[in-house]
Formats: sequence, C-alpha cells, structure tokens
Amino acid sequence: MSTDQTNSGTAPAAPAGKAGPGTAGPGTAGPGTASEVLLALAPGPGSLRNRLERGIFGAVGSGRLAPGTALPPSRDLAELLGISRWVVTETYGHLVAKGFLEARTGSATRVSATALAGPPPEPASAGRPEVRPGVRPASGERLGPAGNAPRQPYDLAPGVPDLRHVPREAWLRAAREALAEAANDDLATQPPGGHPAARAAVATHLRRARAVAGPDDAVLLTRGASDGMSRIAAALARAGHTHLLVEDPSWPALRDVAATAGLTPVPVPVDDDGVDVAALVSASARTGARAALLTPAHQFPTGSALSEDRRRAVLEWARDVDGIVVEDDYDAEFRYDRRPVAALQGLDPERVLLLGSVSKTLSPAFGIGWAVVPDRWRAAVAAAGGPTPGPSTLDQLAFARFVSSGAYGRHLRAARSRYKRRRAALLAALSRELPHADVRGIAAGMHALVDLAGIPGPDAADVTREAAALGVAVADLRRYLVSPPARSTVLVVGYGNLADPRVGEAVRRLAEAVRAVAAP
Repeated sequence: MSTDQTNSGTAPAAPAGKAGPGTAGPGTAGPGTASEVLLALAPGPGSLRNRLERGIFGAVGSGRLAPGTALPPSRDLAELLGISRWVVTETYGHLVAKGFLEARTGSATRVSATALAGPPPEPASAGRPEVRPGVRPASGERLGPAGNAPRQPYDLAPGVPDLRHVPREAWLRAAREALAEAANDDLATQPPGGHPAARAAVATHLRRARAVAGPDDAVLLTRGASDGMSRIAAALARAGHTHLLVEDPSWPALRDVAATAGLTPVPVPVDDDGVDVAALVSASARTGARAALLTPAHQFPTGSALSEDRRRAVLEWARDVDGIVVEDDYDAEFRYDRRPVAALQGLDPERVLLLGSVSKTLSPAFGIGWAVVPDRWRAAVAAAGGPTPGPSTLDQLAFARFVSSGAYGRHLRAARSRYKRRRAALLAALSRELPHADVRGIAAGMHALVDLAGIPGPDAADVTREAAALGVAVADLRRYLVSPPARSTVLVVGYGNLADPRVGEAVRRLAEAVRAVAAP
C-alpha cells in the first residue's frame, strides 16, 4: 500500500467475486483471518494510534471484520501501513483493554464477541489535544492507561489515586456546611481568580505543607492542572514566548496544551537527579526559550527528584535569562522515606509559578486545581481564563471548608500511610516474581519504573498487550517520550488504585505476561 493510500484511508479493492480467506462472502468478513480485509488509517486529525483505532472500528462497524476474526500480526500490519510496529501493538493493547479485541497467549489477536456493541473512539478535534491512554486531557486531569474505559481488575496503571478511599462523607459534610454558611452574594457571581475564602484556604495549606511563599491573592483557582497550564501557556505566548523547555519523558498532555497555545515544546533529558540543567541551559541558548515546565519534587515517570545543586542551578538560569519556571507539583504530597521536599516556588516566588490540583490526592472528578502565580504574571494568567475560569463557587467553598476543617490533612496522612504500605508490598512481589527486573524511582508517589532489560526478549509494548489479556493494566514508558524509540524494555507500574489484597496476584499476572513474550 502506498503512503498516499494509507493517509487517505483508502486502498485498492479486492478483485470482484473473490472473497479472501476467512470471509463469509463478498465484502463481509467472517470468523477467520483479516489478512485480506482492508485495514487503513482513518482520515482526519489525531495520532497514528488514534487513526488506526478508528480504522479498526470502521472495519468492524461496516461488517468487514466480524467478531472472532483474527487481526494481522502487528509486524505485518505495520509494514502494510508504513507505520512503526509500536503504533500497532499499542493500538491492539488499548483495544484489548477496552474489551473490543481479545488476546490469548499463543494465539492471534481477535475481534471480541461484544465488539459490535462498542462505540468508536472519539477523534481528536483540530484545536484540542487528543485524550490518549496514559495522557492528561487538556480539559481535565491525568488519566491512567485505560483512559475513560472501564479499568482492568488488576490496576497497575500509573496516574490514578485510590478511588476506593475518596473521602465522600467528609466532602459531603464540608459541602453542606459551606452551602449553609454561604452569603447570598456568594451565590450571585463567580469572582475572577476564585472565591477569596477558597484562595486563602489553599494558600494556607500550601504554606504549611509545601513551604510555598506569597499572599493569598497569588493563588488562582483552576479546574485542574491542565486548565491551569492552558492559561499559563496562553499568557506566555501573548508575552512573546515561543518555546517551552519540557522534561523528556513527561506527561504528554501538558506539552500538547503548550503547543496548542503556540509554544514549541523543547525536550530536555532527565536522569536520576532530575532534569539535566546543563542540557536545559544549552537548549535555552539554542532556541531562545525562557520558560521551563519541570516537576522538581517527583518527576513523572522516572521517579527522580531534582537535586539541591540542580535546584539552585535552575533558579540561576531563570534569573540569567529573565525567565520563569512552571513547577508541576505532581504527587508531591506523597514521600515515604522522609518528609516531602519543599516546593521550588518557595525559593524564588517571582521566578517560579507553582501548578497543582487534587487529581492525585482526591480524584480528577473533583475538578479543582490551583496556580500560585508571581505578581508580574498574575493579571495575564487570570485574564487568560475567561469570565468563569475556575470550578464552581460552591465547589470552591466546599473545598475551603474541607481544607480548613482538617479533613484534607487527615485524608493525606491516611493516603500516605496506605501508599507506603502498598509500595512495599509491590516491591516485594516484583522481587519475588521478576527477580531480574530493575525497579527504579525514589520512595514517593504512586508508581515505579520496572526495567526488563535483564530478561531476554520482551518489548514493553508486547508485555502491556499480553498483560491486558490477563486483566492487568500497565504502561509502556514510550507513552511519555517526545520521540519514542522502536524498542523499549521499561514499564511504568502504578499502585495507586490497586486494592492491597490484589498486589501479589497483579504482579504474578504481570510476570506471566513477561514470560509469555520473553525469548525462549
């Protein structure tokens, strides 16, 4: 198939009157193989993976792929479409996780019996970053590899907190009390930047828990970290910034949000001490970038923390170029070997803008976040949000009550203890089931890196697909790289939303998936 045919979503038709192997008749595929069925990238916007998903959905919806039909091997389909095998294996794995395809060890990937009931994935709109597995959508918060699909029974997906322990009763009590005490004027309008009481409550919490500096009105309330980043990127672009330095690997959706606002993301490598500051300075000089998006407390997905020397060096760079650092305070509340490290913002409040949310501490469903903004950027960031930029006033007041009553602090302490215990159980299970794997990342957050390089053969994409067939959700590190390589041996293993009694069985199944695709 030529590149033009692939990109247009069309291909030469089969000779008239000849049904390929596994077909039930002209134009209709029956259970068998899809080797002669037209599979093409769907036209329109979106990544190659998204377009291939839509192409497969289209083939099933039109009747060309019947339930039970075996799809071509990933290598064959990749060669046919002129794309990387990784795109195909990621697509198959995602559709297996959604129940649209079925995969069994030693057998082909097939269309599931319930496939006809499944809706097609929504294409990414031209002006909005695509919601992809493991990627934070621009209008919401970070999602795990299964995105909005039903979660796997053994959830090793990163980026999802323990949804079983969302403090529902405490939140309902705070909401009732906040509504009962709200003045009539509170219900009339939504103040720009957020309700003063909510901004004060968030500022007080951040001063205590994260050593953040600044007045209450430095806090702007947002719908979440992505919403906050969209405003910051818009303000930077309006001020003449054209590039944004980003960690590589990192959460792709924040890079996408910046690109949508007109900023070109410039990748900077990360190692065990956090972002490589020498490479950051070099990239800044090469591109003219004077803004950087960093995660100093706990880098995702590598699990490193920015060292003290590099913290000082980053701030020195920001002063030298008259720049700004956007600090994504990703799961910084959860550190298990010591107290959480203070926010970088506290060291230079006029050069660092802190971005946070309750996505990791409570749930993305609350839709509450904040940005602590330097004085000279405050008006521009607030103006970028529109007339009603933040969460509803009632939600703001409920969160303020939730924080000021001490309920939020109690929830964080309980969650920290729970994740510390679960992380220890996960590491013990990995040591037992995958003794040759290398587990990396500081004792923090809700995920760890598992490198399978010591085990001959397995590619991370093959492992994630095989694991999905066994009911285990896990992520390939390549999801988070700016330019993913053809091969990877590194998995991102989360434990936030995994029930404690399931840790051992989840890791046992993951090890089974690794052995299934490892070299004999």
